[in-house]
Amino acid sequence: MSIGGEGYGERDRTGEEGGGAAYGRGPSGLTTTRTRLPDGEGGGRPPSRPGRNLITVVGVVVLLIAAIAFANRSGGDSEDDAGSGGKEAGGAQPTAPTGQKPVKGNEGGIASGFPQSEQGAESAAANYAVALGGDGMFDKDTRHEIVDTVYTEEAAAKLKPPQDKAYGPKFLDRLGLDEDGNPPKGKTFISRTIPVGTKVMEFEEEQATVAVWYTGLIGMAGTGSQDPVRTDWKTWTFKLRWTGDDWKAVDDTQKDGPAPVQGDIAASGAEEISDAVEEYGGFTYAR
Repeated sequence: MSIGGEGYGERDRTGEEGGGAAYGRGPSGLTTTRTRLPDGEGGGRPPSRPGRNLITVVGVVVLLIAAIAFANRSGGDSEDDAGSGGKEAGGAQPTAPTGQKPVKGNEGGIASGFPQSEQGAESAAANYAVALGGDGMFDKDTRHEIVDTVYTEEAAAKLKPPQDKAYGPKFLDRLGLDEDGNPPKGKTFISRTIPVGTKVMEFEEEQATVAVWYTGLIGMAGTGSQDPVRTDWKTWTFKLRWTGDDWKAVDDTQKDGPAPVQGDIAASGAEEISDAVEEYGGFTYAR
């Protein structure tokens, strides 16, 4: 008999459930006691219950099948959402791409022909921020071409005289440039705007206000530079008007931030920065 009372409860030879003793009447009518020993030596374990084990195995299999089916369904939903731009999951977020073609043409190296929609206005504002924040603005002739492309005719005419004054010899000299906006030999002047996201502040069929959150690079790369390349974070807000067949800027303002915490990546050397600017081109930004 094992610990815990195992070895009892087996059937005796008469087919009765026995616990070791059975009661009955003898030939004289007196009550007698007959002792029954277990059939096997040392008793024996209760019979196993294969039904319970089978139920356990079936339950585990069912759970596995359900888990696999759920995982496959979840994966399929993710692919569908990615293909539809996430609209079915609650609408496109401010920085989520729509997948629509952003522009139809190019004018003076600046994207043009934006659709007359909120997304078209956002794409226009992002690309105009890139053009107005580039190093082309430090050369008078190139600056005039950029301004004429980005702004309405009236706004461009008003902007060019004060801009010419702002980009005067003193300002250029402070950046290490000559009066024509050229850097010294052996150095690279860097000025880039990199949009991080756009947001429609107001929109009507003929006009829109769009904010562009961006980070920028500006400075002189090269040995002995007194103005090393640094980053900046700003928000550039454009008031746009639908003119002819494209969005044009009529006014714009800038403010600092939002700015993230500075990372712990060590600054690269001047030569590496110069090479990166020459080797890595910009983008046409789209909504």
